[in-house]
Amino acid sequence: MTATPSPSPTAKRVLLAAPRGYCAGVDRAVIAVEKALEQYGSPIYVRHEIVHNKYVVQTLERKGAIFVEETAEVPEGSIVMFSAHGVAPTVHAEAAERKLATIDATCPLVTKVHKEAVRFAQDDYDILLIGHEGHEEVIGTSGEAPDHITLVDGPEDVENVEVRDDSKVVWLSQTTLSVDETMETVDRLKEKFPKLISPPSDDICYATQNRQIAVKQMGGQADLVIVVGSKNSSNSVRLVEVALGAGARDAHLVDYAEEIDEAWLEGVSTVGVTSGASVPDVLVEGVLEWLSTRGFEDVELVKAAEESITFSLPKELRRDLRAEAAALGSAE
Repeated sequence: MTATPSPSPTAKRVLLAAPRGYCAGVDRAVIAVEKALEQYGSPIYVRHEIVHNKYVVQTLERKGAIFVEETAEVPEGSIVMFSAHGVAPTVHAEAAERKLATIDATCPLVTKVHKEAVRFAQDDYDILLIGHEGHEEVIGTSGEAPDHITLVDGPEDVENVEVRDDSKVVWLSQTTLSVDETMETVDRLKEKFPKLISPPSDDICYATQNRQIAVKQMGGQADLVIVVGSKNSSNSVRLVEVALGAGARDAHLVDYAEEIDEAWLEGVSTVGVTSGASVPDVLVEGVLEWLSTRGFEDVELVKAAEESITFSLPKELRRDLRAEAAALGSAE
């Protein structure tokens, strides 16, 4: 029996990460905007980008969504949707003052962190929120218990942290962070506060973790990793960092295939491809097509996990959609 020859080390190939792209929270949020437009017509106002992806936002704008930065920009009596990243209670209050109908598309995993913050604040804990200053999710979570939350922006920020009582301290985290960086931050916090309590369950979302694991698995084999995602997408930016940390010689973040620089391919035989949790797969397909025309036709799947989690639509839409279905049924 003749042994199958091993592929040439110079053969061009693509390692395609799985899972990649849309997570359940993003899928839910994007569908929520589309359903709201179908249900109520345009415009539907959305406070901040519904998810951090340029293509998704532009696509929804063409369908009639209007994205605003502040609630005050929404005309009184209109419908406003809150993004997947969540908002602080003050934003709900602002919407009520302006007599706005609200649809809350906050990812259920972010809502879980909000509830944890409220519960620990009620028990008078100091809450150390690991996350990036200015990120919408951090702003929303901090707003749930502003007098109890201190932001810790990475391991280097730990030395600046002060608490009232080091026997009543808990850490929470932004859901889209690097798992490794977060745990390094937690380790340093535990050195400083030995009685630090961990949240009941991991705050970093399953999708963020799975995408990072897949990139780690292929990073050491890849000369170049291309991450499809927008620059304001925290989890997409983290994937670039994880790829480099896993041994990739080079890694870049792009929104579209057209942004890839052909110079990146010089001396490259293996390209890793993945995408952030707010990226539709059509953009990844575009990158694969771009690579294929340059000789990278062999695509191997690097599978880290199976994902089957789904979330139901926001309750406001479920209620109205049920009413519409009931009305249609009675009319028949």
